[in-house]
Amino acid sequence: MTSSYHLRASHPDFEPRHFLKSLFEAAVAAADPIAGIRHHLPAKPKGRTVVVGAGKGAAQMARALEALWDGPLSGVVVTRYGYGCLTRTIEVIEASHPVPDAAGIVAARRLTAAISELGPDDLVIALVCGGGSALLPAPPPGFSLQDEIALNEILLSSGAPISAMNAVRKHFSTIKGGRLAAATKAKVVSLIVSDIPGDNPAFVASGPTLADDGTRSDALDAVRQYGLRLPNRVLGHIASPLSDAPSPRDPQFARNSAHIIASAALSLEAASEVARNCGIEAAILSDCIEGESRDVAAVHAAIVREISVRNRPFCKPVVLLSGGETTVTLRSRDGKGGRNSEFALAAALSIDGLQAVVLAADTDGIDGSEKNAGAFADGSTVRRLRSAEINPRALLNVNDSYTGFAKIGDLFETGPTGTNVNDFRAILVF
Repeated sequence: MTSSYHLRASHPDFEPRHFLKSLFEAAVAAADPIAGIRHHLPAKPKGRTVVVGAGKGAAQMARALEALWDGPLSGVVVTRYGYGCLTRTIEVIEASHPVPDAAGIVAARRLTAAISELGPDDLVIALVCGGGSALLPAPPPGFSLQDEIALNEILLSSGAPISAMNAVRKHFSTIKGGRLAAATKAKVVSLIVSDIPGDNPAFVASGPTLADDGTRSDALDAVRQYGLRLPNRVLGHIASPLSDAPSPRDPQFARNSAHIIASAALSLEAASEVARNCGIEAAILSDCIEGESRDVAAVHAAIVREISVRNRPFCKPVVLLSGGETTVTLRSRDGKGGRNSEFALAAALSIDGLQAVVLAADTDGIDGSEKNAGAFADGSTVRRLRSAEINPRALLNVNDSYTGFAKIGDLFETGPTGTNVNDFRAILVF
């Protein structure tokens, strides 16, 4: 996916939505794994090279590695249903996301088995990106897939940030929190596409190959802070020493390394360059924004209003860019839509009547459980929803942004992009 929009803002045929779409395309292109993998290819080992990986872009990462690696490769990666691609020697397994399924259980076992017999002369290349947590369900002994599904659903509906969710996940797993890397004597090199605000590599996909200093006390703090109503057996396990993950200072990890090969920061810089080439100043607000999606939208909208009314803190025309990962606390389980379409709907309510256009989308091409990447909104969205006999405020109250945007034709659909650096938000104010 590459940006193809070149009209300057002063051109009479300039189209704001096409412009914003081009910024999204530039952001996704900057997260293409092949360039990052090329830059961080490890040296070939004396022994075997085995690839493992997990995430919504893992298959595309595997294909890119195959194109670049000069030598034999084997291994297995897991990705979301419909996100696979043709590879030569690396097997691709598809499993369920965001709710785990039995195929994910099989995948987690296959990844572990692929590297467990390797020795010190061998090399493991781990390809890790967003979505890997759900795609690698591996509940502790005595627990089932249903226990992990229940935990996952509680986390997804809680509104907790990804760092808190991963702190809990890694204490209810036999593969996360560095445990996959601990299963081999081979050197492990992790190549990571970060979808985590702040780009802590150990948080991506709950760190199957990277240990971190988070403890079960941190996990229990997250449970209390976000009011997570976990089943008693699950909570009891997390509180016990049995949940402790490996330490990053464990000698077995001394030879290992990790490299961030793509991130939201790099993608936002690429989008800003496209904007400036079109004669529009770009302001990157942050690449690591977290918080309730509708609250983040309200803050963005307040900046839009300040620019629209007072031409500050940025002068019009300007495009505001931001990334990170917002969250949604579910108020209804009947609504459709993800955090980006919810952001767009909440923003629409706050910019009603203003000269501004919003694009909020997930860089992997899927926002929540539906098939859209996100949605467009502008100063006319509220009026058009009401003309279609839809109450936008009522939709927001039941987390049903998808229905509204589908009705007025403002869903943003891209299909799977093969990468994931999380949320992309662009707001043109003119």
